[in-house]
Amino acid sequence: MSVEIVRIPALSDNYIWLAHDPASGETAVIDPAEAQPVLDAAAARGWTIGQIWNTHWHPDHIGGNDAIKAATGAVVSAPAAEAAKIPSLDVALAEGDTVRLGAIEGRVIEVPAHTAGHIAIHLPQEDVVFVGDTLFAMGCGRLFEGTPAQMFANMQRLGALPPETRVYCAHEYTQSNGRYALVAEPENAAIRDRMAAVDAARAQGEPTVPTTIALERATNPFLRAASVEQLAERRAAKDVFRG
Repeated sequence: MSVEIVRIPALSDNYIWLAHDPASGETAVIDPAEAQPVLDAAAARGWTIGQIWNTHWHPDHIGGNDAIKAATGAVVSAPAAEAAKIPSLDVALAEGDTVRLGAIEGRVIEVPAHTAGHIAIHLPQEDVVFVGDTLFAMGCGRLFEGTPAQMFANMQRLGALPPETRVYCAHEYTQSNGRYALVAEPENAAIRDRMAAVDAARAQGEPTVPTTIALERATNPFLRAASVEQLAERRAAKDVFRG
């Protein structure tokens, strides 16, 4: 992998991602919940932020846009379908569009359900995908503006990416997702094994993302759902799960 990706914790459980292409010196920030930690992380590395990529309009994903744009002149690329909710948007993105970080090309995948215009950005030559709040480690996003059928389709599309693809989601939800996964698939030994590792990592204050498509294929009850109906049942159950 040539791109350098830095994890920036923000708010209570958000992760902001800073992506840097050493060859060109270009840097993008993905889903900046707030500005100062991003500006500090870039400055510490001598990087200049030229782009902001938003996966969806929620305030904990665009909250830093204005201040970062004011400080750096960064160009904001975000979902075309959510343009009205992202005032700082410069470049509207839809299915099949591309973004570039130097010579690295990112492909836009529309994944509506968590929000109506949610996108993911896949960097195929880097085996990287930024998924916002659509796919989590052992979980998926709540269906705030979409349907189980849409989320099922999203899981099928993302699950079809190469198994080695690293998945950069925007929250540290793995432990709570894993507790539900153990209930959803109690016979799945891979989930039990993964949860032992997750619990150990979190006990040490360590992050559990990025994940990989291969790991999600083995342990994510939403990506593994066999039908729209099963995903709907699991999502409804997770929404009220308190384990």
